[in-house]
Amino acid sequence: MHADQVRNVRSFNRTVSQRIGALNDNFLGRNRPLGESRVLYEIGRKGAEVRTMRGRLALDSGYLSRLLRSLQRQGLVQSGPATNDGRVRRVRLTRKGLRELAELDRLSDAFAESILAPLTAAQRIRLTDAMCVVERLMKTSTVEIDVEPPDSPDALWCLGEYFNELAERFENGFDPSKSISANADELRPPIGIFKVARLGGQPIGCGALKIKNKRTGEIKRMWVHADARGQGVGRRILDALEEKAKGLGLRRLRLETNRALKEAQALYRNSGYVEVPRFNDESYAHHWFEKALI
Repeated sequence: MHADQVRNVRSFNRTVSQRIGALNDNFLGRNRPLGESRVLYEIGRKGAEVRTMRGRLALDSGYLSRLLRSLQRQGLVQSGPATNDGRVRRVRLTRKGLRELAELDRLSDAFAESILAPLTAAQRIRLTDAMCVVERLMKTSTVEIDVEPPDSPDALWCLGEYFNELAERFENGFDPSKSISANADELRPPIGIFKVARLGGQPIGCGALKIKNKRTGEIKRMWVHADARGQGVGRRILDALEEKAKGLGLRRLRLETNRALKEAQALYRNSGYVEVPRFNDESYAHHWFEKALI
């Protein structure tokens, strides 16, 4: 990481924070700080679970609770248990809160127009295109990849989505029971590991390492949600699994994939995996890859 890159990020952050009014308690001219306004946006017109907001906004419980109490005192928010789970707290906007959200939307549109208005048509296109790139990359930088029990709710959700996608994309569908096993017991330490990628606290991908012997491991269950593809998440999951394999002293990694998964094949080739002859009897595989760990 170069020092000039760090300086550029810091300069960008200063410019944006000053321009959007994050340095005072009157965001968009309202007598309300940016934090409270952002929470109102996150609750939205449909309401939201507190734990979901906490993950999306990357706020600790105490700070979010203080923001919500302030909004409740102002008569903008109501809270109560979720209808499907009394242990889960859900918040929604009051009528006054909905009016405030509408006003914030109006002011936000006006503020965006004030940024674009002084620019030429070509400059507006450059700025908004650049903003889309920055937003996408900023989101990518917040993705967290953690070791997860392979039978946790998030892990099972990822696997369910993964199996459903394979069933849709494979020529003859997909039945996990007809594939080489990679069950929960095989993906727990010390003979395996399962990782889940999350964005805003929500799972968006997974990958696993299955240890075959002292020298060889297999990459299994590599999947990234369609909405998160093209942002390098799959590469990060694969890198994390490779680092774990190296730490365990493995000398090579193997994997197989179906011909329908073109993007997966590209990922593996770009990550240093080379195609090798068939090394197992996986009925859904058409390509077998291997990578030496140095």
